[in-house]
Amino acid sequence: MTGVGDMDAGRRRFFRFLAGSLVLTPAARALAQQLAATPPASLASAAEALQVMDFEEAARRTLPPAHWGYLATGADDGQTIQTNLDGFKRIGLRPRRLVDVSKTDTAVEIFGQRWETPLFICPAGGQRAFHRDGELATAKAARAKGHAMILSSVSTYSVEDVAQALGAPPWQQLYMPLKWADTEKIIKRIEDAGCPVLVWTIDLLGGRNTPTQTRFARQDTRNCLACHQGRGGAPIYRPMYDGLDAQVNPSDATWATFDRLKSLTRMKVVLKGVDNPEDAQLAVRHGVDGLIVSNHGGRSMETLRASIDCLPEVMAAVKGRVPVLVDGGVRHGADIYKALALGARGVGIGRPYLWGLSAYGQEGVERVLDILRAEFNLTLRQMGTPAIKDITAARLARA
Repeated sequence: MTGVGDMDAGRRRFFRFLAGSLVLTPAARALAQQLAATPPASLASAAEALQVMDFEEAARRTLPPAHWGYLATGADDGQTIQTNLDGFKRIGLRPRRLVDVSKTDTAVEIFGQRWETPLFICPAGGQRAFHRDGELATAKAARAKGHAMILSSVSTYSVEDVAQALGAPPWQQLYMPLKWADTEKIIKRIEDAGCPVLVWTIDLLGGRNTPTQTRFARQDTRNCLACHQGRGGAPIYRPMYDGLDAQVNPSDATWATFDRLKSLTRMKVVLKGVDNPEDAQLAVRHGVDGLIVSNHGGRSMETLRASIDCLPEVMAAVKGRVPVLVDGGVRHGADIYKALALGARGVGIGRPYLWGLSAYGQEGVERVLDILRAEFNLTLRQMGTPAIKDITAARLARA
């Protein structure tokens, strides 16, 4: 007799087979790849989720095609999304036994701020495409669960509104306007909102190719005034660029541009999208305050290099002079542990909380955070490292 577990395993094998088929279109392969990793049925409530991957299928069933495509897409064939996931699977753990783990300490300090946990919420634009409350629901969940949040500059709610929901000004991500005068204006607005840290994303300055997103969008003919300025396919509403030219990401930006930005603001300036030691060294030389090792969740270009594999190279180049954070492919509490063991000060998530937001709003985001935090605490105890200060690379092994 075939059990539910056997049927689920067979289903996943079937979708993995389809994901590797050259007969199907790239969009169909991408969808099959997504389905291969998810449970077959929707959740009755956010509380029923046992792992963050449980939310992926619930989000896919909830979202219209264009919005699902925006969330699920990677660059080109989307293989770097899977590379990010596989990077963590190649790292094994070496636990120690008979250690007192009755109490755990997950707190970290970054730029003089105490975080209850190293897990933070990555910037993601256009969140009203996923839920009517968008970034406000995400901010309220972060506040309820004690997590730091980086707000996208293409947020569908303003930094002022999000700061109120969060209970404190968030870190603010920046897609730099093409006109420097507009950059000055948006920086002043961010400073006036009280944001302590500016996070300039630099991995999209050369553009990107996201065919999966385009293919899903072509299936969608709805009007979508909740998050777009007009029918589906029109630009998502971006209040942070009100009164400014909405064109962003200057392709002529150089380290001189960074110097100019750094001199413009009293905020800490972090660069997001650094994934090689040469750029890390240059960033430190130019006075960067911190780095986020990231490939934009596989959305910037098809590097086929996992963020977690790039992290040790960046750490070696930085030599502890500035804090380094990482995102990309984090799906389990053990992934957070591995990133910390390799030197990261903070570990970010993107798609997982957006799946929770899409399916259940604030409740879904909170449940995702709860699951990852519980798994991380369990990993700390099982590894015999009750505090983050006890985590070292000696606890890792290449699987």
